[in-house]
Amino acid sequence: MSPRPPADLSKVKRLSIKSRPRKVKLADFAKPLGREASSANFLRNLPNSLKAADFRRLIDLIIEAKKKGKPVILLMGAHVIKVGVSPLLIELVKEKVITHLATNAAGIIHDVELAFWGITSEEVAENIADGSFGMSRETADFLNQLAQETAGEELGLGELVCRKLASFSPTNKDFSLLYSCHQQAVPVTVHVAIGTDTICQHPNFDGAFWGEKSYLDFKILVESVKDLAEGGVVLNLGSAVVLPEVFLKALTVARNLYGRITGFAAANFDMIQHYRPNENVVRRPTMTGGQGFSFTGHHEIMIPLLTWGILGGLREHTSPSENV
Repeated sequence: MSPRPPADLSKVKRLSIKSRPRKVKLADFAKPLGREASSANFLRNLPNSLKAADFRRLIDLIIEAKKKGKPVILLMGAHVIKVGVSPLLIELVKEKVITHLATNAAGIIHDVELAFWGITSEEVAENIADGSFGMSRETADFLNQLAQETAGEELGLGELVCRKLASFSPTNKDFSLLYSCHQQAVPVTVHVAIGTDTICQHPNFDGAFWGEKSYLDFKILVESVKDLAEGGVVLNLGSAVVLPEVFLKALTVARNLYGRITGFAAANFDMIQHYRPNENVVRRPTMTGGQGFSFTGHHEIMIPLLTWGILGGLREHTSPSENV
């Protein structure tokens, strides 16, 4: 016999399933797409649960920001360009959804190479073996010669690069996010970490010039960040360290200069969730008011879904959450 008697389950107090609320209900389940397999229909028919609900909510907030004339600031790592989604982001620029592009030096390197030569992204493991990685003459000369070509001009690095690129009207300009931003008068800021990019390997790299102009871009970003209050959106696409750190400092300077900046949405997209994007973009900036989102997935899948959701909602004059 057991040293202790078993519990008498005949005495448990049971209740009706209908007497307590439940977290899962059929009304929130996914719906078949049917014959109308459009992107907007796809988003509307996602289950109204967890990340799917968050995704639709973020799209709604971006659409609301656009309609209210609030900024949508894009912080973008360079890998986003390499996976081929620039044409989709260009659509968002042309539709006046993206109001500011902040990227790093690798971002402008890949964009420039694609605009002029239609190729980018070396085989690093192969080329580093003989020291040839990052030694492409044309890319370095185009960017590094800015120091001599623009001496004395009081413009930020992003504006200088975009202006020079546009002046050449390169063969593949329709694939260039920088060119599109220049044509649509969308500010571009470039936030450089000296020594992290291939152009730093070349003898014509001027560290003082790049540092000075990137610092000016930081101050330009502050002016965009101050307008996020009450309805703006900031999106971090694939920057794990540099841009989250830059954004946090830009936000604190903006709050120091202009006062309370709250009530905006912040979202991080990446294939792996990292500490700095979630702390410095999503969580800390929205603690005093706002909404934060984190989405895990590959850019070549997530960014098309995001873009189609935004454009579909704008063109249908409805939001993806309606009719859910």
